[in-house]
Amino acid sequence: MPVMGNSLRAAALLAFVVLSILVSLLISSVQQFGAKISHFSNATLAGDEGEFESLRGALNSQLNERRKEIIPLLLFNGDDENGLLEESRRFLQHDEALESSLDYNLWNEITHGSRKAHMDEMGCESLVDMQAVEILGSGYTKLVVKVNLAGGQPVALKLVNEKGIDMGKCVEDFKDPQGCRELVSYKLKKEMVLLQRLQHPNIIKLRGHCAGDSGGQGGRVQGAERVTVILEQGNPLQMIQLLQSPWEDRFRVCLDLVRLLHFLSHSPLGSVALLDFQPRQFVTVSGELKLTDLDDASAEETVCQTDADCSLQFPHRNFTLPCSARGVCEGLNEKMNIYNAYRYFFTYLLPHQAPPGLTHLVDHIMNSTGELKADINQTLEAFEHILLLYKSGLHLDNLPPSIIRDYTVIRGMGTSGNVEYRCWPSYSQQGCVLSVHSAREAAYICSSHPHCSSFSLSGHKTWTGRLLASFRSGFSHLVPDETSEVYVKKTKTPETPTV
Repeated sequence: MPVMGNSLRAAALLAFVVLSILVSLLISSVQQFGAKISHFSNATLAGDEGEFESLRGALNSQLNERRKEIIPLLLFNGDDENGLLEESRRFLQHDEALESSLDYNLWNEITHGSRKAHMDEMGCESLVDMQAVEILGSGYTKLVVKVNLAGGQPVALKLVNEKGIDMGKCVEDFKDPQGCRELVSYKLKKEMVLLQRLQHPNIIKLRGHCAGDSGGQGGRVQGAERVTVILEQGNPLQMIQLLQSPWEDRFRVCLDLVRLLHFLSHSPLGSVALLDFQPRQFVTVSGELKLTDLDDASAEETVCQTDADCSLQFPHRNFTLPCSARGVCEGLNEKMNIYNAYRYFFTYLLPHQAPPGLTHLVDHIMNSTGELKADINQTLEAFEHILLLYKSGLHLDNLPPSIIRDYTVIRGMGTSGNVEYRCWPSYSQQGCVLSVHSAREAAYICSSHPHCSSFSLSGHKTWTGRLLASFRSGFSHLVPDETSEVYVKKTKTPETPTV
């Protein structure tokens, strides 16, 4: 019973904290929401019984459709490539009694994990004494809140947006707040199942969930259909900030995205398309790109009779894919993901300020993805090849080996009283800090900057293992620093006038 007590306490605390935030940002008060429920309930009782039954039947129909989206995912056997398809077909052939039985256990499956897929242990008890920090976002269906758990760990909570458009429209149509909350919460439930099935470094990690089902065995109390998904905390992807970042960081985002799309094309559920492909669906965790919204992901294949049925339409381009012998559009989900990656990410992040030795490879990726000439395997191979060259420094073979001789190296020392100058893009807004493969590349960069007279290397490295070099126009004196090396230009070559 203590566990149940803690769970109920956590659920109550969660509702209180979230709704308290909503007082100032989204809804007026918990009491007003309760009054609204009472209002609708009284209106329903006073209304025509036949109309109520009709509305309830229509709502039940939508609830059944949502259940049918999730149950095949729960039935899926990951050991069988065709398990999802075959199990889904069998499910659709079940009689009403068996279907009801499967739905009866639906939430238990989500709670305890399905077959070999298991959720982390974090649950309602983990939310006891948490502290709400801020609302990260709100949409038609969901609200996302950042909280700190009792031990200080930050997590993100997803829950039904009680004042969202989906909830408001449903209540307006069906006059049943409780049934509408259940309907809207199915997006959260589906997302939890997909997060279980699609575990990958570039997909947000599911920490657990808290559900307000205290009835047991499918029993329900008023307000019980409150579902909260617990996720690892990420930072929203800021495209404007990324556009001002060094090329290496922009390349990392694109590489992570391609690795994700490669996984989705060969996932345990088959080829998965991201139907709502937008930068806002992604976050970064310690610099790593992660997909955070999966409720609009689809593993369904588009059926066809001719190639004309396999059209991909975008604002400025249309493509037609082949209709396979088995009557599905060959590679449509994969191609849709690739082109969306091209138009939302690659176009803005990849070509600008790419290293000169890699521009021809970057141009090839832009052409092959923009024209859908390459599949995801070829695209990933092209990205990994660029990463290999960039990390190894093989793209720098044309640099003159003698350029480092123009500098005097002082090891075990740092500089003080620096005279900084700015370059762009830089890892520091106050000076010029760039990533380099070696001192030779740093010497080449310094020689190309008219204000540079010295640079230093320390033990700080980027995600690729490259060194961070600080460039400056002067310094007042040296200070001991075992982790640093200072390179000072021997002579300042006068500029040669151009003819």
